[in-house]
Amino acid sequence: MARKRRKIKRIKSLRDLDIGRPDFEMSGETKRVITVVALLAFSFFAILSLFNNAGTLGVYLNSLLKLLFGVARWYLPLALIMVGYFLMRPMKYGFRTINAFGLIIFIFSFNGLIHLLFHQTDLFSAARAGLGGGYSGVLLAWLSLKLMGFWASVLILLTLTAIGSILLFEHSFLKLFQKDADEDSDEDADTEDSGLPFIGKLKNYFFERKVKKVQADRERVNDDNYDDEDEDVEELDFSQKDVGVEQSGGEQDDQDNDDADDEDSADFDDEDVEDNEKNELDLSVTRFKQVKIDLPLDLLDGKTTTPNGGDIKANKMIIQKTLQNFGIRVEMGEAQVGPTVTQYTIKPAEGVKLSRITSLSDNLALALAAHPIRIEAPIPGKALVGVEVPNQSTAIVPLKGILESEQFVNRKSNLVVSLGKDVMGKPWLAALDKMPHLLIAGATNSGKSVCVNSIILTLLYQNGPGQLKFIMVDPKRVELPIYNNIPHLLTPVITDVKKTINALRWSIKEMEKRFDLLSKSHHRNIASFNNDHENKLPYIVIIIDELADLMAASGPEVEAAIISLSQMARAVGIHLILATQRPSVDVLTGLIKANITSRVAFSVASLGDSRTILDMAGAEKLLGRGDMLYLSAEISKPKRLQGAFASDDEIKRVTNHLKGQAEPEYIEEVVEKQQGAGTSIPSMDDSEGDPLLNEAKEVIVRAKKASASLLQRRLRVGYARAARILDLLEEQGVIGPGEGAKPREVLINSLELDTIKDPPVADEAEAMLSEVEEEEETSDYLEEEEETEDEEDEKEDDDTEEETSDYLEEEEEDEEEEKS
Repeated sequence: MARKRRKIKRIKSLRDLDIGRPDFEMSGETKRVITVVALLAFSFFAILSLFNNAGTLGVYLNSLLKLLFGVARWYLPLALIMVGYFLMRPMKYGFRTINAFGLIIFIFSFNGLIHLLFHQTDLFSAARAGLGGGYSGVLLAWLSLKLMGFWASVLILLTLTAIGSILLFEHSFLKLFQKDADEDSDEDADTEDSGLPFIGKLKNYFFERKVKKVQADRERVNDDNYDDEDEDVEELDFSQKDVGVEQSGGEQDDQDNDDADDEDSADFDDEDVEDNEKNELDLSVTRFKQVKIDLPLDLLDGKTTTPNGGDIKANKMIIQKTLQNFGIRVEMGEAQVGPTVTQYTIKPAEGVKLSRITSLSDNLALALAAHPIRIEAPIPGKALVGVEVPNQSTAIVPLKGILESEQFVNRKSNLVVSLGKDVMGKPWLAALDKMPHLLIAGATNSGKSVCVNSIILTLLYQNGPGQLKFIMVDPKRVELPIYNNIPHLLTPVITDVKKTINALRWSIKEMEKRFDLLSKSHHRNIASFNNDHENKLPYIVIIIDELADLMAASGPEVEAAIISLSQMARAVGIHLILATQRPSVDVLTGLIKANITSRVAFSVASLGDSRTILDMAGAEKLLGRGDMLYLSAEISKPKRLQGAFASDDEIKRVTNHLKGQAEPEYIEEVVEKQQGAGTSIPSMDDSEGDPLLNEAKEVIVRAKKASASLLQRRLRVGYARAARILDLLEEQGVIGPGEGAKPREVLINSLELDTIKDPPVADEAEAMLSEVEEEEETSDYLEEEEETEDEEDEKEDDDTEEETSDYLEEEEEDEEEEKS
């Protein structure tokens, strides 16, 4: 007990560690602001020094600038102010390495051109006097003049100046000679949209205000029309096209349209409406603005601790001796100290059954005074058996360390999720598009919610809001609401059961629309579609934090929706992540498990729960606090991992940063009641036409209480139907809300009953009609029976009369014979 108590104390001390950032470490945002302030201050000081209003230091600075840049020193402060402005507006402009490189080329080539044109004969003397382009210009001017002569040097320097300007502004001069910006080819648009919108942004400012005014008028007219919303968003594209997301690990460059024409906005609206009608590929999926999100890793903490595996040499001897006591000869191998457990490898002698070793796990735990012990026999890919012994002190696996790992940097997909580190200490990543869905189960305080948060943060660091959208469901209302208002959400975090059903139905309709889109464009999946089209489909990840609550409230609806999505949604970029702390068979049904093969099991209470989630034992022996087993279709046996950890403070820093970068684009239809969904999912409102509704009202009014068991007994229906009737009665104000196990309060009396009865619905009318038909058939049957009985009676009477007459005749004959 003392050993166990000391162990718990160590673990608690890890929780109390200050894993925040050092006091003197600055975030990327702070560094950027300081850089901008320093640039602007230096620029204004340089301007003052040019006019000899900056004192002695200003005089020295003016002399230095005069020697370096000559007459070009007058535009240098303006260039620095422009760079500072770009750095101050990173979302709208951005200033990358390629732009800085272009600025350097422009300065040197332009100064060299000035120096060559005006001081051809005395290059160095002019530079010493601070004339021309100074020493920054004399280098290129002298070198080009010696190698190529005057006119060739002018041509080369002009070319370099143009190249520097293009790299700085990433703006093609060919656009200046075109009359209509809408006639640009897609190739030109891609080149211009990838960089700094400078002149185009300034020119489009007043034009966009006209566009927004027209759009606002249209939205007031067609507020609830889904197609009109698509048109409104497409109308924005001619003034500012989709801006690609540039994440810390992303590959897509930002795209801005620099050259929208100043024509009448109404004409553009009409043209865009016609384009939308002609373009069958813009159905429902690319109506999100593409914004540039800079999500630095400095928002995460990278501190960790070193695990303590204890006396490894002594443990090896104990394991070997214990197995020898049971007649098992083994050869001890290396020991790998992981974040949570230390894996001791052993090589059994020839002829030893592995089942004999695995059956001795309790004996090994007793000998090592460590519990629980898990035996992996054999280790995949090795002719060894692994004995996993808990460490005396565990180590935290920070999420930042995994995001900085080589495996994550060299990933092939932007849907990679970080699970943690294995017993060897190596980061373990999995691609969500390969899974393609994930099931997470574990007891309370086992690390399930931390795993969900780590997965979400990993996806946020790879994708911007135009590439990835989330639908988050949290019936408990405590884990996921922290992500509200981030730009990646399709709808605020859902906490209501009915809204969850509506969101799942919307996802199914979106899936069907995407399948139609892929079919018309002749693509097999979303990846090939996005490769061939500029307007890309965003991936959609549906995260349900507590599946058990939804299954208890509306099991058939939730199960049917999950099965439909898990079977078909992979090809169109819709993925499910389901989490539950109760992995029972009524929550993780057979059909759900059959369609979701990738699973994460944390510590569970019993062997049965482990078999429910993994179809095998093992999860009941985990240690908790992030200790997990990961199983997928790609690996034959579960992989033991220590989950990545992200604290609440880290999550808040990331979400606050995202909220400050862009606004969310919510779709109200996600949580609204879906009509005409092309699926066989049972509706939550099927009870609206229940023929037993009026009879149920009479039953509860007479009984003066309402409960599902009462309706089951009186109406002879199942529990699901009785519960749906109760929900409908509550919506109609007939009964009050549920109060645990107590019966519900009845809010009406017998006098009010007739006024609230619903008219017979179609099903009830059919039932009444069938009853009438049955009565008619019964009456016809009875009449036929009566006629048959009458005929039989008449026949019997005739037979009786004949028998009587025959008997009398025989009697008469007998009497005559006696007389004779």
